[in-house]
Amino acid sequence: MAQLAGVSHQTVSRVVNRHPSVAADTRARVLEAIRELDYAPNRVAQSLATRRSKTAGIIGYGTTHYGPSQMVAHIEAGLKARGYGLVYAAVSDLSVEVLREQITTLRDQLVAGMVLITPVGGGHLAETSDLIHVPFVMIDAMLGEHVPSVVFHQHHGARLATQHLIDAGHRAICEITGPLEWSGAKQRHDGWLATLAGAGVTPGASVEGAWTAASGCLAARQLLERGEHFTALVVGNDQMALGAIHALREAGRRVPQDVSVVGFDDIPEAAYFDPPLTTLRQDFGALGQQAVELLLARIATPDAPAHQRVLYPQLIERASVAPVTAAAR
Repeated sequence: MAQLAGVSHQTVSRVVNRHPSVAADTRARVLEAIRELDYAPNRVAQSLATRRSKTAGIIGYGTTHYGPSQMVAHIEAGLKARGYGLVYAAVSDLSVEVLREQITTLRDQLVAGMVLITPVGGGHLAETSDLIHVPFVMIDAMLGEHVPSVVFHQHHGARLATQHLIDAGHRAICEITGPLEWSGAKQRHDGWLATLAGAGVTPGASVEGAWTAASGCLAARQLLERGEHFTALVVGNDQMALGAIHALREAGRRVPQDVSVVGFDDIPEAAYFDPPLTTLRQDFGALGQQAVELLLARIATPDAPAHQRVLYPQLIERASVAPVTAAAR
């Protein structure tokens, strides 16, 4: 190819790798030679030479649930749009041993960088960082953690949800959380408590769910069977809110006339619940974009200082919240 184009092998390499310091007429000759020879770059050979491929790795936990699945989908789309291939490892166990095994597998495939969606146990970063050896970005790290990461401000989202109910006159507010081993669920719970304390409202009972509609239904039944008095529920995600609304209806409680309900995530179906669900929208498209931008920036400049990018949930008001009645108080 170099001979056909009348240039050196180094110049061909520069053109193939889109190096800017190639004259326009020289670039045109090389590209014409590439077309004539039907040349395709050998990315495997390139990765062996540079010890880096144009491939990124994702380790994802909990991806059967809406939030993590959306994170993976948007990060994958963002990487592909920038010409990156993807190696994906779904894990159902976030033990140190499993993480170390998956990190080693990705590293051995010469990935240029990694995205770690590890919302439980802080990703065990201290016990695994010695293996990574490539730029990485964490998703759902703890707010304020000094690692390259992109996070939603879950505490802020819970504050918006709880304050919305307080502003509607509710003072008997219970909660259904996600699994509290998840950092996001714990931060939402802490935000609920802090907002009630700031308003001088005694917290109602809190029951832990498992992100599913069935667990939300079971948690709401537990609150009802225990005789808890509440006029409002803050629920850790929309699926559990759907289950909670079902349980309330079973018990003859109307939503929102008797009990107001706020969810989290704004899944596509939330606007079509009966009643349409007030919820906190998390922009997973923006999270994917930010994660890809941060990862590629770190690939380009591996020694850049670590920083965290924070996204804020948005309150979406629908018909599942109503002002509390004097009788319900």
